[in-house]
Amino acid sequence: MNRTFQTIVAGLLVICGVACETPSHNDGTTPTPGAERPYVIASQGTFSNTTTNALLTTESLGSGVVGMEQGLVNDGASYWVFWGDKYLYGLTYNQGNAGTTRSYVMNADYTLSARSAEYAVRRFTTVGIYDKYVMTTSTGDGPTEWADENGYLPKSILQSLLDVEAETYTTNNTLEEHYLAENFLGNGEFITLAGIEEVEGKIYSAAVPMGLSQYGVKAEGGKWIREGYEDLVKTEAGGSGSGSYKEGELQWTQYPNECWVVIFDDETLAQRRLLRTDKISYAAGRNKSQYYQMVWATDSGDVYVFSPSYAKTMSDARQQTTLPAGVVRIKSGSEEFDPDYYVNIEELSDGRSFLRTWYVGGSNFLLLMYDSPLTPAKTMTANQLAIFNADSGVLTPVTGLPSSSSISGFGNSPFAENGKVYMPVTLTDGYPAIYVIDPATAVATKGLTVEATQIGAVGRLQPNS
Repeated sequence: MNRTFQTIVAGLLVICGVACETPSHNDGTTPTPGAERPYVIASQGTFSNTTTNALLTTESLGSGVVGMEQGLVNDGASYWVFWGDKYLYGLTYNQGNAGTTRSYVMNADYTLSARSAEYAVRRFTTVGIYDKYVMTTSTGDGPTEWADENGYLPKSILQSLLDVEAETYTTNNTLEEHYLAENFLGNGEFITLAGIEEVEGKIYSAAVPMGLSQYGVKAEGGKWIREGYEDLVKTEAGGSGSGSYKEGELQWTQYPNECWVVIFDDETLAQRRLLRTDKISYAAGRNKSQYYQMVWATDSGDVYVFSPSYAKTMSDARQQTTLPAGVVRIKSGSEEFDPDYYVNIEELSDGRSFLRTWYVGGSNFLLLMYDSPLTPAKTMTANQLAIFNADSGVLTPVTGLPSSSSISGFGNSPFAENGKVYMPVTLTDGYPAIYVIDPATAVATKGLTVEATQIGAVGRLQPNS
């Protein structure tokens, strides 16, 4: 149901009246007919209680104004994923149910169109790119054939593979044992994966311990319950959403003071190696059921692993990490943690941690920082950005952004090009905009304004040949 947005938005803006009046574009910033418009912006607009999603194209991200009337209407997405500069995928996550996914291409005249295939993907908690695939994973109940004598099912890694060229969708066969998430680390706990990073043809991911499932609690006569942790086994079901639990499980890890990285040979996940360090806690940013990537390869081939120490927010002291938020390294050509590299991020940021990290080129990373330290009882807001230089170990707050009180959100991922970083910023008191960040100075300047409610993603596509 893709169509141009011109008629719909024009009507909505008239209904909005003076309070929603938009710039007239007399400044010449409207994309010129026939001009190259290689940049793509996933936007959402809510006018007169009607929400519409549109993909926009523009000549530049550095300045000007673009309106939603020039966009391609679509159904929206939870995550927008650019597969290189060739395809844009919109993945939808629907509260544990299957979501609708489709992809888009840039035409020769710099308009966008949807490709023919549409998929109902599995629930996912992390997403990334490997080889020719857009890949998602989550952890859920395994095959009924493997139920124990109590009827409890082991946890398995649930995988979706979208072959971008062939436009096909496949899921894994959970009857194959290498997809088992139970006792993945040798401590009885099941895991979930956080992040999918391709490094020299292999997949690097964080293996996040999640505690003992009902299956894991009963396994081998309760062997995997640590001494003194018996009272953590739930006596009744409770919680809600991503924090829900079942009677008979031990929710959240008993080992918060360690980090595991798993290296898979390929997308089958059949062959793997595990790396462990006790310098940082598990490497995942968490927001409800989503587990954000913290494992990143740089242009030099080195892999950096970040931990926000989210386990500091656990209510029980036995499950709280004592380790500060930090970063470690796996040097290029090695499959071991570098014993000589460690940076304490909290020490550089007045005790604060971060929700997300992104590699933005060179030795620089962009961090989405919390406004206060992580604690069990306090609500933290991630509304600040900082540049971390992995070579120097220096963390620099990004300046030039709107005040944190007026920022309601950022894009799911920044776009980096020619030494600059382009980050969508959504505001409570105005139209969202793309801010251009110079990693060398950590200074942001306002770029393109988008006449919408929010911006989900930004990137570049080349015309489809």
